[in-house]
Amino acid sequence: MITVTKPFFPPIEDYQQYIAKIWENQWLTNRGELVVELESKLKSYLGVNNVIAMTNGTLPLHIALSALTEGGEVITTPFSYVATTSSIVWENCTPVFVDIHPEYLTIDESKIEAAITPKTTAILATHVYGNPCDVEAIAKIAEKYKLKVIYDAAHCFGVTYKGTSIFNYGDVSTCSFHATKLFHTGEGGALFCKDEALDKQMFFRHNFGHDGPLQFQGIGTNAKMSELQAAMGLSVLPYVKDIIEARKEICKAYDALLKVNTIKKLKIRAHTDWNYSYYPIIFSSEEQLLEVQKVLENNGIVPRRYFYPSLTTLSYVKNTNDVSVSDDISPRVLCLPLYYGLESVDVNKITELILSVVQ
Repeated sequence: MITVTKPFFPPIEDYQQYIAKIWENQWLTNRGELVVELESKLKSYLGVNNVIAMTNGTLPLHIALSALTEGGEVITTPFSYVATTSSIVWENCTPVFVDIHPEYLTIDESKIEAAITPKTTAILATHVYGNPCDVEAIAKIAEKYKLKVIYDAAHCFGVTYKGTSIFNYGDVSTCSFHATKLFHTGEGGALFCKDEALDKQMFFRHNFGHDGPLQFQGIGTNAKMSELQAAMGLSVLPYVKDIIEARKEICKAYDALLKVNTIKKLKIRAHTDWNYSYYPIIFSSEEQLLEVQKVLENNGIVPRRYFYPSLTTLSYVKNTNDVSVSDDISPRVLCLPLYYGLESVDVNKITELILSVVQ
């Protein structure tokens, strides 16, 4: 079976070397040696000043929202994974949906101002499939209305915009290190922010509010990464460049083979060094997508409808804004298999099956 993604497994000897260190240290969690080492290496690799490793990629969103919003309305996108919206609702905020750009698939920055009200406290936007939002336009809007900016950058490991890490934009950026991501810790994530005082506040919040063993700095939760997770991250990190390069070659093959007018592809924003995190294609209709999906699955190939459905359909949200672009595109997007180790013969088979339907 060929799945939409497949976790990268580093050589087992690499992982065992770190596991042996855990046994030697007799330390499993509470910011052990390996977590600190991973954070240090991530700072260097990504070109960021601060990183807080966490146990998954959703808790950083919760922590950022709890610190920066204090309720109110949060402008967000309907085209993202459910964690983006559910985090807003979980933190007692109201998601206000703004439609997406039809080519970049990120939040349409030209429509944000119209959605701002006196209750608006923040903008939570998603860099879709690693494709950056218009971070400069969003920064200007946020400054004008004194709003906080949080980026759900779950797909963005290694992405740069105008030569700097995408994690350096906004007040806070978050990332997922889930097993399906190109860099992973099995399960995990991270929070990034440039401001030192804010970074310190976020650090306290991810560890119950602890400021030392007996002092507390406000409310907090338990979002700490374990040593076992950090061991996987340290084992995977040396291979990230190879992983990205392999994914790039697969994307180039898809590009070359899927040159048909009935399929649209993601437009990458200018000045972006992309990480090839996903390969989405947009069909002319949902019926065509479903037909292709059926043909692929009948041949042992499992793509993914991602992101589907549009988040305005969630039972726990209300939406009064026009999100017709997201509503139109979401049912027509299919992500094709893309992972390190996917063979060219499999890419050829996938594309041949797709073309048998759409041509």
